[in-house]
Amino acid sequence: MSAVAMLARQRLASPSLLSAYQLQCRQHALAARRIAAATQQARHYAKPVKKAKGKEKEKAQDETPQAHAHGKKGSKGVSTDSLVPASQRIAASPEYKGAESKMQGVLDWFRKEVAALETRATGRVTPMLLSPVRVKLPDSPDGRGVRLEEIATVGVKEGTTLIVTVFEEHTLKYVEQAIYEAKLPGITPQKVDNRTIKIPIPKPTVETRNALYTTASRQAEDVRVQMRKLHQALLKKVDVEKKSPDMATYQALSDKFMGELDKILAHLKKATS
Repeated sequence: MSAVAMLARQRLASPSLLSAYQLQCRQHALAARRIAAATQQARHYAKPVKKAKGKEKEKAQDETPQAHAHGKKGSKGVSTDSLVPASQRIAASPEYKGAESKMQGVLDWFRKEVAALETRATGRVTPMLLSPVRVKLPDSPDGRGVRLEEIATVGVKEGTTLIVTVFEEHTLKYVEQAIYEAKLPGITPQKVDNRTIKIPIPKPTVETRNALYTTASRQAEDVRVQMRKLHQALLKKVDVEKKSPDMATYQALSDKFMGELDKILAHLKKATS
């Protein structure tokens, strides 16, 4: 009998040996199953993890400021325009900014004119007193004329007299006419020679200060008319309804400049009283 046959007979004959052999086989089978399960688990999670990273990367790119700046939105993106207050959207519009800039320009002009009138009301003699004068020359392209300092020099003599010296003799008569047409209270030009005009400035009286305030009031009314026209033009461009909530924003723009205008006029009244 061969050794293999004898060994097999002994295994069959010994239950303990048979059990040990079966236990060893079961252990090998269990280890093989665990290895297979681990391999399948690794393969199962490898693909979803990579895909999830790709989605997170795309989501991060969609949420970057650069993506929003170029108008890129995610699948669930929400426009931020709805989060901006209506008043801010209106103030940022080109129509609103254009009207605001024009109103500011009109107000700045009035403030400058009032400053010159206030200087005269206090009795100070400066070349600024003639700043409202506009000289209309035959070859002037602007219908309003040119400023006096563009064609002449203005100086002060002895603190009480303005001396106007034109650059060219033929413009003297136009300068003299422009000073009369400016209708500045208490100012009367006197020709000295072919290039010079002197203007004595008397000390301001109560009547003179009242006349200065009257002049400013007349200019203020003209400014109000201009601002109303600008406001009406703005409303036509934006086509807003009277009872619309946006109407309050446009009305506040006009009220703001009207209020500043009243403050400037009130300050002059105090200075001339």
